[in-house]
Parts: sequence; structure tokens; C-alpha cells
Amino acid sequence: WTERTSGTSKYFRGVTYGNELFVTVSLGGTLLTSSDGTSWDNRTSGTSEYLLQVTYGNGLFVTVGWGTILTSSDGTTWTERTSGTSNYLYEVTYGNGTFVSVGRNGIILTSKDGTTWTPRTSGTVISILGVQYVNSTFVAVGRGGLILTSADGTTWTSRTTYTSNDLYDVTYGNSKFVAVGDSGTIITSSGGTSFDNRTSGTSETLRDVTYGNSTFVTVGYSGTILTSSDGTSWDNRTSGTSNDLYGVSYENSTFVATGDNGTILTSS
Repeated sequence: WTERTSGTSKYFRGVTYGNELFVTVSLGGTLLTSSDGTSWDNRTSGTSEYLLQVTYGNGLFVTVGWGTILTSSDGTTWTERTSGTSNYLYEVTYGNGTFVSVGRNGIILTSKDGTTWTPRTSGTVISILGVQYVNSTFVAVGRGGLILTSADGTTWTSRTTYTSNDLYDVTYGNSKFVAVGDSGTIITSSGGTSFDNRTSGTSETLRDVTYGNSTFVTVGYSGTILTSSDGTSWDNRTSGTSNDLYGVSYENSTFVATGDNGTILTSS
């Protein structure tokens, strides 16, 4: 992993790739963009609110945060949208023609265009911390090992996880769902309905996970980076930083990890 110059000490959270551009978002409304993951440009978001996650779909970047939703077609010019909630929105994803955002107290919002958002019934008041569209399924994870799945983003079903630790993110690769969370928690599933605990080899909290180049990569506190080819056996990697890492993405033949104090790392 190689540390890159972000030009800021902001605390970065989510990172995504779309329209030949990496975009990362931070606490305080700062946005950075990069075509290669190496050189980064500061963009004006128009908000000072915390931005926690960003995704790309249907020709649109969408970022969410503390009651905030912003959209952009190019990653440079951003427009604030009406979320209809003052609750924290922790993550957003896109799949099956639908944006889905999740947040505090079990809130789930959906949108076809990123502009107009509709609240959905999650069946829980537990905070939902992450959501991804993987293997033709929306999978949401949250406090106390919560996992919900949905085919359309509207109707959600609770799943069995066998962990009481908070879960922050989930991905899919090599015919396996992988979710990560507190105290080094890693759980996997072949079908997305029942999950088994795995040994991560760390007690650090894991905040994000992705799959690319036949490799699972998860990042977390104290600069933790773990990799796995199968989701079952994990290796600890040297990140070169002790800063907490919150986001990781793989596109354009590059892994990009982001975190506190302006940290941006890349790896091929």
C-alpha cells in the first residue's frame, strides 16, 4: 500500500468509483475526486454536514450523511436533495434501478433518480450501518449483528448472523457474502440467508470491505488492512499508517482506502 497526498487533514469516510472518477467524502462536507487514485482535487459540496458514504449508479454520484443527501453527475458540481428525514444516513448503494440509503433507528430510503426519496419499512428500530447491492440482492447490516435482505429495496427480511457485534459493511465475491464489524468480526454466507463466524486474526474494528482482483479487502481502526482470497482465511497487511480507515473500493485496477487525518492509500 502507498500513501497518497490528499491535501487536507479531514476525516474521510466512504469512497467509490464511477464515470472514470474516484470520489471520497468526509466529515465537514469535504469531497475529493481523482481519475487515478494518486492525484486528488478538492471539490465544493455546498454543505458543512458530515458526509459518511458515497455511491455511483445510473450516471449519478450520490452521497449521504447526517440527514443530508447530495447528488452529482460529474463529481464536481453537487446539488442538495430533500431526504425527508433528520436522522443520520450511514450508507447508500445502487442496484436493480434503485438507490437505497440506510441509517439511524432502522430508517431505509429508496429513490429511482437520486432526487425524490421514499421511506420504506425495515421492520426494526435498530440502526442500520451499511448496505450494498450484491449478487442481485440488497443486503443491509447494523447494530447487534443485524442483517436484512431485499430483492427490490422495498420489502426486507431479517436473517440469522450468529453474532451480537455491530456490523458495518458487506460485499460479495467468489460465490460468498462477507460482512465485517466490531472487534475484528468477519462473517460469511454462501446464500445470504445464514452467516458463519470466521477468524480474522485481529480485535480491531473493521469498517468497510470490498472485492476485486479475486481478493477480499477489509479495512479498519489503527490502519488495519486484511486480505483474503476465499473470505475464510485472512492475512494482515502492512498499511503504513496507524490512522483509522473507514472506506475501501476497487475499480480501475486499483484498491483505494480512505480514513482519518486525510489518509488515502492505494494498492494494485
